[in-house]
Amino acid sequence: MPVKKKSPDFILFITVMMLISIGVVMVFSSSSYYAMFPPFNNPFWFLIRQLINALLGISVMIIMMKYDYWKLKRWAPVMLAAAAVLLVLVLTPLGTSRLGAQRWINLGFFSFQPSELAKLCVVIFTAASLSQKGIKVRNFREGVLPFLVLAAVFAGLILAEPDLGTAITLVGTVFIMLFCAGVRLSTLAAIGILGAGAVIAAIFTEDYRRDRFLAFLNPEEDPTGAGWHILNSLMSLGSGGLLGTGLGQGRHSKFLYLPERQTDFIFAVIGEELGFIGGCLVILLFILFIWRGFKIAITSPDPFASLLAAGIVSGVALQAIINIGVVTSSLPITGITLPFVSFGGTSLVFTLMGVGVLLNISRYITPK
Repeated sequence: MPVKKKSPDFILFITVMMLISIGVVMVFSSSSYYAMFPPFNNPFWFLIRQLINALLGISVMIIMMKYDYWKLKRWAPVMLAAAAVLLVLVLTPLGTSRLGAQRWINLGFFSFQPSELAKLCVVIFTAASLSQKGIKVRNFREGVLPFLVLAAVFAGLILAEPDLGTAITLVGTVFIMLFCAGVRLSTLAAIGILGAGAVIAAIFTEDYRRDRFLAFLNPEEDPTGAGWHILNSLMSLGSGGLLGTGLGQGRHSKFLYLPERQTDFIFAVIGEELGFIGGCLVILLFILFIWRGFKIAITSPDPFASLLAAGIVSGVALQAIINIGVVTSSLPITGITLPFVSFGGTSLVFTLMGVGVLLNISRYITPK
């Protein structure tokens, strides 16, 4: 039985709180101007909701920080089954469609994205199952194939919404967890090649994904269509200079040139209003989060805790890398938010739930 530490990882906690604080400020700065007009008619509309999301997420994080992580093992199959049912339900008439994607279930007083819950449930179940495999993880049929099937099923359901970015994040997280569990590098290399092929196939089987990919390669070819997001994102970043234009003074975000400014492209707003320094600060905070997270994984008291911590950190890291890569035109547009920073309730709450589990793991050490 692990021995409890006196307190959770303080550096990780402060890092997350700083990212949340930056997110609240930037959500307000990026949305206040156009929120004054219908249908919102209130410049504080997004700010109020993001504050509520943050307070709810922090409360969940504190609860999970006090909940013994090993108790999640017994709930892992139930949580996975519940997540699968919700992913199926979102594709039925119970699901709500926005901007051409059916990713939400609306319960009247609030709506949520089952895919965000599914990511965490898959990580918990994968960690619990892999920790029991032992040396069997080096056997493809027993130690690898079940998790590939699991990732493929959940990624397929998420892809049907459609949500390519979240599907890639989920599969990538499982891939990293397999690496941490000791799967052969040759097996991982083969999986990586097949995975890359599957991503390419997913891109070219849908017209809008193909258009986004081709626009990524040459956005100037269609500057008012498929290339609009990329070009305006780059102009926002470039116009910020070293110190930025100042909070609320970003021309691209303020005058509606930059699409999805408070969600997918909030990092472009940070680059414009806080400049190169502000953008680097956010990146450094994510690097600090990844460092502390993997340090917790390495020093965890048992295999389940180690794999669970690695999975939670990997999911956040991949999502941040993809989002920043899209905004800087290093990756094609996938429609994925920046963890802790972008506007959104479901993503923030379930990400902070995972952080709470991570902080709980940091409270335990292996008995001597």
